[in-house]
Amino acid sequence: MEEISEHRIDKWETLMFTYESALKEIATKIDILNNEFIKIHNYNPIEHVTSRIKSSESIVKKLKRHGLEVNMQNCLSDIAGIRIVCSFTSDIYRIADRISSQSDIQVLTVKNYIANPKPNGYKSYHMVVSVPVYLSTGPVNVKVEIQIRTIAMDFWASLEHKIRYKFEGKAPQHINEELKACSDIVNMLDAKMLSLNEEVQALPKVGVEEQHEENVRMQKMWEENKIVDKLQKK
Repeated sequence: MEEISEHRIDKWETLMFTYESALKEIATKIDILNNEFIKIHNYNPIEHVTSRIKSSESIVKKLKRHGLEVNMQNCLSDIAGIRIVCSFTSDIYRIADRISSQSDIQVLTVKNYIANPKPNGYKSYHMVVSVPVYLSTGPVNVKVEIQIRTIAMDFWASLEHKIRYKFEGKAPQHINEELKACSDIVNMLDAKMLSLNEEVQALPKVGVEEQHEENVRMQKMWEENKIVDKLQKK
């Protein structure tokens, strides 16, 4: 029994190692993409990235909930997860397209909760991908769930998660309704910020010297107006 137990532990640790390695692979790819945008396109589409491995307790609980006792690698797609938070909704699709176009990444499933939000108002773009992890014994394809969302979507999802945890998934109806209303506000905010950004990007770029001259001119006009106001009051 002791030998079987040790064997299972070794197998579990090896499995978790492959998931951790897969996360590193994806994180490196995302970091390279972001640096490319910054250095070549002078644009930063990614605000921040977080990653996590599901705890053993969470894995067992989810397997029992779905009635799945074996082969968790095939049954669960979110053991390894990475979250990318972007500034604008357009960045979400841009990043998703860049990730899926890489030759060593296979996209297994896509769930677009931005185009089709969950009933509670949840919005995010989910991809489950398979990435090869190269071990001494050869490559192993590992599943990683990638979630891509805006800052506003991430804020809403974080609050919703805390509320759901507090009430164990059974929050009062009026709180659920308020959360849904907040989700609609988030949607309007994202749309407005995207529109504003597109308008700013369309404007001609102002150099440092030109901007300084414009600031001096505006300051001078403001001071002249103050003088005129004082004279009129006299």
